[in-house]
Amino acid sequence: MSTACNGEKALAPPPVQPRFEHIARIWDRTHGVYAARILPGEYYVTAHEEMITTVLGSCVSACVRDPATGVGGMNHFMLPGKEGKDPSSWSGQDCLVTRYGIAAMETLINDVLKLGARRDRLELKLFGGGDVLKMRVNNIGERNIEFVKQFVKAEAMNVAAEDLGGPHPRKVNYFPKSGKVLVRRLRSLQSKTIVDREMNYEEKIAQKSQPGEIELFD
Repeated sequence: MSTACNGEKALAPPPVQPRFEHIARIWDRTHGVYAARILPGEYYVTAHEEMITTVLGSCVSACVRDPATGVGGMNHFMLPGKEGKDPSSWSGQDCLVTRYGIAAMETLINDVLKLGARRDRLELKLFGGGDVLKMRVNNIGERNIEFVKQFVKAEAMNVAAEDLGGPHPRKVNYFPKSGKVLVRRLRSLQSKTIVDREMNYEEKIAQKSQPGEIELFD
């Protein structure tokens, strides 16, 4: 047993899968589980009773699980900006842009499959893509939504639920064991930190334009 910050007794954290030791996990007394908090460019996969949580502005998160096994995970990704480009016209060098989304989706799905999930049973839910970077020329949220919809169509995956677009950032709490998702749309006063974080992340990944230079996950 470990002690939560309010003095109550918290259960010992479940084992963490390799590659996810850097993800912060804290006891969430409201839901009675450990919560793994992911940031832009990160993802988390679990076979245990855990919650995965993140805050999304223009980024998108995919929640993927196998209902038969309860194995699942969530990512948090953004495509680097390409001024003046229409998502439907990605080709050639523009394909490098989609590598971030493709890596985020394929790595998440592959890691879920490695823990015993079956691809034909996968349940997919999509969130984010808000229009929160209003001062930018291109709508990053819209591009992220367009990408993920093209990806699931190409992979013939069924989307069980989605909450995409709109002007609001979102806090997403995902429970892979049950498939339950709690989404809270945040007020504008809470947006500045989210926008600053995403703009910094976008600048970081936009500098990596060559395939060999792309580093999606910290």
